[in-house]
Amino acid sequence: MSERPPISPRSPRAALEPEQVPPPPKRSDRARNPFVIVGNAIITILIIAMIGAGTAYYYGRQTLEAPGPLQEDKVVNIPARAGKRDIADVLSREGVINVNPWIFIGSVFALKASSDLKPGEYSFQKNASLRDVIATIVEGKVVQHAITIPEGLTSEQIVARLSDNDIFTGSVHEIPREGTLLPETYKFPRGTTRDQVIQRMQQAQKRVLAEIWDRRSQDVPLKTPDQLVTLASIVEKETGRADERSRVAAVFVNRLRQKMKLQSDPTIIYGLVGGKGTLGRPIKRSEINQPSPYNTYVIDGLPPGPIANPGRASLEATANPARTRDLFFVADGTGGHAFTETYDQHAKNVAKLRTMEKQIQNDTVEPADDPPPPAAAPAPAAADTNPTAATPPKPANQKKPPRGRQGAAQQTATPPVVQR
Repeated sequence: MSERPPISPRSPRAALEPEQVPPPPKRSDRARNPFVIVGNAIITILIIAMIGAGTAYYYGRQTLEAPGPLQEDKVVNIPARAGKRDIADVLSREGVINVNPWIFIGSVFALKASSDLKPGEYSFQKNASLRDVIATIVEGKVVQHAITIPEGLTSEQIVARLSDNDIFTGSVHEIPREGTLLPETYKFPRGTTRDQVIQRMQQAQKRVLAEIWDRRSQDVPLKTPDQLVTLASIVEKETGRADERSRVAAVFVNRLRQKMKLQSDPTIIYGLVGGKGTLGRPIKRSEINQPSPYNTYVIDGLPPGPIANPGRASLEATANPARTRDLFFVADGTGGHAFTETYDQHAKNVAKLRTMEKQIQNDTVEPADDPPPPAAAPAPAAADTNPTAATPPKPANQKKPPRGRQGAAQQTATPPVVQR
């Protein structure tokens, strides 16, 4: 039986008081070492930083990868010299992003793209994420605008089209030489200068012309690439049908071989209005024989230069014309032309065309309920205009018959040897 320690008697007051807790043990000298304290603080800070970095990485990645607010593809223009904050404001205003500008700037830094943001017009896809938006701007793949220059326009007309197009900037300092621009469909980013557009068209024309000239038929009576462009420009203005270009070219080539005048209406028009391109009315009789360096009813051979900018197809057709002996062509009433070797057969085709035109004119005239009052007598100048139904006289020189006219100037009293 164990012995219990004796109980020392205490006063009632002492019994009610709590027992004193023994003092804590003193910290060792090692624990109070300042290096240990600093080390513990560093470890604590590192742990907190790692947790913060992990959290930031997780939420940052979620922000970068989350689908954006765009409901459909959208084109947005990032202006030149725009800073990161400016870009963020533009994107936010256009609804491309819906994050705080500082988050956008932080994302740019995180992706190491701070110095790679490029101005321009960009197409952002539907629901593009913040990462996709930044990548699009960094890659610099700006929107390319297609512009089509039709065949047969003069250089002045082409410059006018470029001036009216608001995707280009600057002005054309000098109208390019006729025939030096290649009609084609080109793509340019917004902000391209008009001089740069002209330079690209000139470079394309030089490249295409060199290729076609090297592949030309060796018996074509053209001595230089410039002569090829000049004749091709006439072919371009004579017909718009692809299946007729080589045959129209053959007519002119055959006439050059036989030392016959080309007698092409578009050359008369160009001699009258130059780069304006269109006359706006029928050619008058007096203008057929009006002296002009470009009027092929007056001059022999080719005019001094092109009358328009021909396309690739007309250049190729002129360099390799059809193997025919045709010297004449006239409109057939169906949108095409009838080609012949002799003037007699050509005259029959012209008479046939006149009959068709007269029939169409009669069919389109409807009788009025009340007859109109008599027309006023024509002014003396009207006699200078070529009537559509004029009967052409026989040519004086059957060996070199006048080739006649075509196109807008087909109303002529000259034998219409080549006419649309």
